[in-house]
Amino acid sequence: MADAAYDYDLFVIGAGSGGVRAARIAAQSGARVAIAEEYRIGGTCVIRGCVPKKFMVYASDYGRKLKEARDYGWQIEEKGFDFETFMSAMHAEVDRLSGIYLKNLANAGVDVFEERAELSDAHTVVLKESGKTFTVDKVLIATGGTPWRPAPEDLPGVEHTITSNEVFQLESLPKHIVIAGGGYIACEFAHIFAGLGVETCLVYRGDTVLNGFDWDVRTAVHEGLKEAGVRVVTSAVFEEIREVEGEECPYCVKLSNGMEINADTILMAVGRRAATEGLGCDAAGVNLSDLGAIIVDDESRTSVPNIFAVGDVTDRIQLTPVAIREGHAFADTIFGDKPWSFEHDNVASAVFTQPEVGTVGMTEAEARKAFKKVDIYKTRFRPMKTMLLNDPERVMIKLVVNAEDDRVVGVHIVSPDAGEMIQMIGVAVKMGATKAQFDATCAVHPTIAEEIVTLRQKWVPDTEPA
Repeated sequence: MADAAYDYDLFVIGAGSGGVRAARIAAQSGARVAIAEEYRIGGTCVIRGCVPKKFMVYASDYGRKLKEARDYGWQIEEKGFDFETFMSAMHAEVDRLSGIYLKNLANAGVDVFEERAELSDAHTVVLKESGKTFTVDKVLIATGGTPWRPAPEDLPGVEHTITSNEVFQLESLPKHIVIAGGGYIACEFAHIFAGLGVETCLVYRGDTVLNGFDWDVRTAVHEGLKEAGVRVVTSAVFEEIREVEGEECPYCVKLSNGMEINADTILMAVGRRAATEGLGCDAAGVNLSDLGAIIVDDESRTSVPNIFAVGDVTDRIQLTPVAIREGHAFADTIFGDKPWSFEHDNVASAVFTQPEVGTVGMTEAEARKAFKKVDIYKTRFRPMKTMLLNDPERVMIKLVVNAEDDRVVGVHIVSPDAGEMIQMIGVAVKMGATKAQFDATCAVHPTIAEEIVTLRQKWVPDTEPA
């Protein structure tokens, strides 16, 4: 496998989940592998994404659970939330996980460079801090994505904002936060901060959050934000941010609808972009999309035959498990003589709002465009736990069925533990399970999930959903 003409058989740029998996598998297959990471080993998911965010979700949810416990007879003394203690514990766990990633790379025989790497041409990698240069046979770009913020000329005062990257470095818990955005990141953090007792306002340019999700999911989450105490302002965007007098709320956000909101923390959660800036894609001849994402084929190959890309840096699904599978498939195919490609259809995912979203397969709107006839089965109800609580929370469960062959082509859930449910349901949808097979499955009672196999009444829409 080794080609003496090159320093490495494979050089991976970016040590997130996809890059680390690819590097390990390739090295275990006998390749000479190096990996470079400019921030910290582990990438967005481990360092400033999925993992620390989920810990924040847990912390936020404990506040709600303490309130619920009183309605169930528990006598609990209120002592408040110690943000510093939580952040210290969270960072300790993130450090531990990053160390495991580094150890696994070393055990696989991968050379690790903790500095920025760029391409000077298709077969040459330059380390920016040390100035070292390596010739490489294959390159895998796995630099992930980065939060997007408007330019100062487009949003005066944008320098006063933070992104999801900086949330995990906050030294104190905000008292008043304004969040721009209506995607999953914005909605998750709105619930997190509201649950931690922060006065929270979400500003979204559209009329209903979670664009791209099934309409019933969107409406359920939108209602849930309001029920959680989040002030939701729709059909508006930030126009200006300025400093004002006052220690508690030193900033004022002016909106396009004329409204002004004071806050001590302003979070921009208006999307992410592929981290390709300054990477050397032009010099290497790698083609990018209009938004700067790397264009790849089914084998993760770019427009340059020896350069590949996986994960959020590409124009595909931006999920950590997808990046891992893409990286594994790449390494097996190119270095392990075990060719396969990851199928990007029917990928289950979750949004960790409170309650959570779990979704797999087609939305109702997508199914109606794809099939001649679609059957919908759905329900909204108060879960059993809330019957002893002063809690308006309602569960939403929806099955999308291709009526021509009875296949369940989409399942959408808004519920506590929806992420756990959708993982198992994803297996059934991936296998092509029919509604009749769902019906033939005996329910587990009493559970929320039993509704998935007991829905019998077809829903007839008044109008076709957007």
